[in-house]
Amino acid sequence: MIGKRLTGLAGLASWLAAGAAAANQYNLQAPQSEIARQVYDLHTLIMWIIVVIFLVVFGAMTYSIIAHRKSVGHKAEQFHENTTVEIVWTVIPFLILIGMALPATKTVIAMKDTSHADITIKATGYQWKWNYDYLQEGVSFYSTLATPREQIEDYGKKGTKKGEHYLLEVDNPVVVPVGKKVRIITTANDVIHSWWVPALGIKQDAIPGFVRDTWFRADNPGIYRGQCAELCGKDHGFMPIVVEAVPQEQYAAWLAERKKAKAASAGTPDEAKVRRN
Repeated sequence: MIGKRLTGLAGLASWLAAGAAAANQYNLQAPQSEIARQVYDLHTLIMWIIVVIFLVVFGAMTYSIIAHRKSVGHKAEQFHENTTVEIVWTVIPFLILIGMALPATKTVIAMKDTSHADITIKATGYQWKWNYDYLQEGVSFYSTLATPREQIEDYGKKGTKKGEHYLLEVDNPVVVPVGKKVRIITTANDVIHSWWVPALGIKQDAIPGFVRDTWFRADNPGIYRGQCAELCGKDHGFMPIVVEAVPQEQYAAWLAERKKAKAASAGTPDEAKVRRN
């Protein structure tokens, strides 16, 4: 008897887990930053407002159509210029819009506050890759798609398997420390791109000849993936973005390794002079 109950509970737990996974698949990504949480909460609030409006409006329409149809003896009511009705259907939408505008404005203002950043990274879009400059550290590198070409070109053929992070993996991710405010400056070298990482609540267009900025602060260690969100040419779907949030000590070690590699590639002054000549 106990075994059957445990089996039933295990089955129920599996069913609930599967339901939660399915729900997440059709919702926004789990927020991993302050701005992402605000966006997620705003999305949920407005969605419930929409649901209530839908139920009220279509409920009233359905009731009126069924209960006041001609076949049961009702006649169309003739009325116009009803001041009370006009006031009601003006004031209620106004209050609804104000209720949505206040939290939305708060979130938008918070998105634009890039002051007092701990780290500033310049992200430059190219067709079709990203270049990252850690402006305060003198570290720079390109980040390109790491999905093997055979997975892309032979996708769908027998024996060809799609990788776990198909088209969302790069050779050099953006590495940032957890809990630090990271300012992202975006621009582009050729056409308009867009730097978008949903879990961090960040999306900013990268426009040639213009410099724009945004920011995020990762709450937890992890790897967060995004893509260019602006149609930028034939390989638009092949320029992913990967942000790896790590503890401060790990970030410092990564930064030191990058600087060491840069110094080694530069060589001695004499070697650099020979290369230039």
